[in-house]
Amino acid sequence: MSVVLACDLGGTSFRAALVDGSGRLCAQSAVPGPASLDMAGASEIDADAWWRLLIEACAGLDREAPELFAAIEAVAICGVTRTQIILGQGGRPLRPAMTWKDTRAEAAAARLRARLDPAHAEHAAINAFHPLARLAWLREAEPETVRDLATVLEPKDYLNFRLTGVLASDPVSMARLRACAASGPAGDLLSAAGFPATILPALREPWEQVAPVLPGLPAPLDRLAGAPVFCASNDTWAAVVGLGAMRDGYAYNISGTTEVLGMLGPEPAQAQGLLTVDWRGLFQLGGPSQTGADTVSWLLALLGRDGAAIGAEIDALLSGARQGQPVLFLPYLQGERVPYWNPSLRGAFIGLNRRHGATDLAFAVLEGVAFLNRIVLEGAEAATGRPVTEIRFGGGGAANPVWSQIKADICGRPVVVGASPEPGLLGAAIIAFTGLGRFASLAEAQEALVATASRFEPDLSRKQGYDALFALYRRSEQALGPISQELATWSWGGSRP
Repeated sequence: MSVVLACDLGGTSFRAALVDGSGRLCAQSAVPGPASLDMAGASEIDADAWWRLLIEACAGLDREAPELFAAIEAVAICGVTRTQIILGQGGRPLRPAMTWKDTRAEAAAARLRARLDPAHAEHAAINAFHPLARLAWLREAEPETVRDLATVLEPKDYLNFRLTGVLASDPVSMARLRACAASGPAGDLLSAAGFPATILPALREPWEQVAPVLPGLPAPLDRLAGAPVFCASNDTWAAVVGLGAMRDGYAYNISGTTEVLGMLGPEPAQAQGLLTVDWRGLFQLGGPSQTGADTVSWLLALLGRDGAAIGAEIDALLSGARQGQPVLFLPYLQGERVPYWNPSLRGAFIGLNRRHGATDLAFAVLEGVAFLNRIVLEGAEAATGRPVTEIRFGGGGAANPVWSQIKADICGRPVVVGASPEPGLLGAAIIAFTGLGRFASLAEAQEALVATASRFEPDLSRKQGYDALFALYRRSEQALGPISQELATWSWGGSRP
């Protein structure tokens, strides 16, 4: 049987699968972690912890299906983005990786924007989450690290490097640094900020080969020696392929640790706070938030529920009686990326009364995330001048039909859930099979291997109520934004009451 090794390096776990030519996940292995060290705006992970997880996940696959593991023809790894691994000469990590949650570069980003060419196309995108701002922060905080800097990689690129010995990435994952390296009216931002273009690795298309797996790797990776490793891309890009949403006029929504939402079109468009990225044949308009299914985990912990049984616990909450007066929830527990790019935003429940209970809070959380989805979708549709055909929904949150219906009702668009519970793994497998030449293109592979499970049409009877709540949600954001900003800088210090 022909199988490929597909891996998805997520925000809270590492998942791997052996996938056959029909798109079936024949064997799966999931390993939790690694946990990030989060403190005072910092969020860091030891890059080599991801390498250990790859070995552990593959060992699980080898135990479950040794004959299939021995038949692996290719490897493709997708992974979290907006996470920088800083390498020195020879590919040695100089420090822990800075994850997508790290906000320490907020002040450095403001200083950087002040001295860089404002006419450059990437100037407005430089914020606390931008890789150039993080490099600028490193120069201020850790000059010795910047002195020895040779290459910047994303996590999946680091694993590809450990497998093959070749430093490479793809144009989607490196979009922001590539944009900085592009010339503007007064030159490029990368060199203006004091960094050479050589810190970018060689670029490959996601379906192009990086190199074969090296011999002599730790078991069971030693059994993969000679198998081609395809470059792949970030986890969102791969999951969109795995949902069959990589097509003109579609939107996607990936609900994992965080939410990502965007729409696809043939031409680039610009919208305030949204990212425009060349997705290799189509242009994506949208991007990642800081909230998502992880917000549900936070609520369950707050209510003293079993966090190890998220699906059952949220189902139990949603099955309870709901009060007639709704509660609004602003989901900005960790600041926000798209569309605000503000690490100082904070969350809030609004409108609580004595009759509200856990069920009301659960609905408020799901609706709050869906309201944020609507903000991003409306911005993208306004910029492109046309509505999307449907929203393809995947990730852990897509397993909940109530949330799917809420998203359809609030966004006013059909929400279609993919048949594969792991669209990122399926997308990585599609990349590998395309790279092997089994399909002429990603579009052909997507058409052949992706199926849908369910479709949720907007319920017009709920539209009027949700429209009114959405208007209140937007007013709440405006009213509480300045208070969030002040609270974010507050510290009791030694005067805690």
